Amino acid sequence: MRRREFISLLGGAAAWPIVAQAQQPAMPVIGYIGPQPSELSADRLSAFQQGLKEAGYVEGRNVAIQYRWADNHYDRIPGFLAELIGRRVAVIAMAGSTPGAVAAKSMNSPIPVVFSVAGDPVQLGLVASLNRPGGNLTGMTVWNAPVVPKRMELLRELVPSASNIGLLTNPTSSPVTEDETRYAQEAARTLGLQLHVLTVSTESEIDAALGTLARRGRSALLVGSDVLYFVRREQLAALAAQHALPAIYDRREFAVAGGLMSYGSSILDVHRHVGIYVGRILKGENPADLPVMLPTRFTFVVNLKTAKALGLDVPPSLLATADEVIE
Repeated sequence: MRRREFISLLGGAAAWPIVAQAQQPAMPVIGYIGPQPSELSADRLSAFQQGLKEAGYVEGRNVAIQYRWADNHYDRIPGFLAELIGRRVAVIAMAGSTPGAVAAKSMNSPIPVVFSVAGDPVQLGLVASLNRPGGNLTGMTVWNAPVVPKRMELLRELVPSASNIGLLTNPTSSPVTEDETRYAQEAARTLGLQLHVLTVSTESEIDAALGTLARRGRSALLVGSDVLYFVRREQLAALAAQHALPAIYDRREFAVAGGLMSYGSSILDVHRHVGIYVGRILKGENPADLPVMLPTRFTFVVNLKTAKALGLDVPPSLLATADEVIE
């Protein structure tokens, strides 16, 4: 073989890996929009990634993720959505933001969106029905409004002397607020309680609202579902203690932060299921055929240390029903 021919063969062989690499399919890209700051979302992001793993996807190995963090500023989310749609990501994960899911629906993009919302997805206009969403959006609903009467009953059982119940709601989350208020009003009438709706949309308003309720006397507090309240859960627990207000919340994390009681679904389990659905869509399933999932398990947590600080004796019957007791 001539030297020139040999060199040509070597050059062609050296190019083979490059050509093969260029022909490999591109790694799918997920757009992930988090409503809270990234430093406060590590546990939920880990749960989302666990769900992805269960569906067969690991970041950096066979899928890439582009993150956008709204830092509790919902007005940033439409811009993030437009950017990710422009980049033609494969799927958008909109975990934990009802306004964000509504904004995604209004974009009229064909890109699948997996959401987790706190309201009724049908009422919010996100899907045609829970069983058959019928569009490009699906996911989880932690629709907390129907659980409000149960929370009120637990509060009444622990503090039977309380005749005034304050419902802390955020008017900027109107669909969720309206649902929770309606359920709370019906439950208060059934239990013979006086309901006081406390509208709080900024952290600076929390102290004044709780002080107003405390001055009524014989009062207890039911905290509605909202990202603002979750982010300020330590402040809420501390102010409830300062005003001597027994309170019940929707997430275990509130009780861990010093709140008296919580009753609700697991936020980590919700984010895990969002990850599972994203993985299933990446594998080719149609979001229109993936039913919107509802929580199937609710956890009741009692913080005994907070109860003692408030001078409350927790009935043995109530402790017996608790899934977790914090001492």
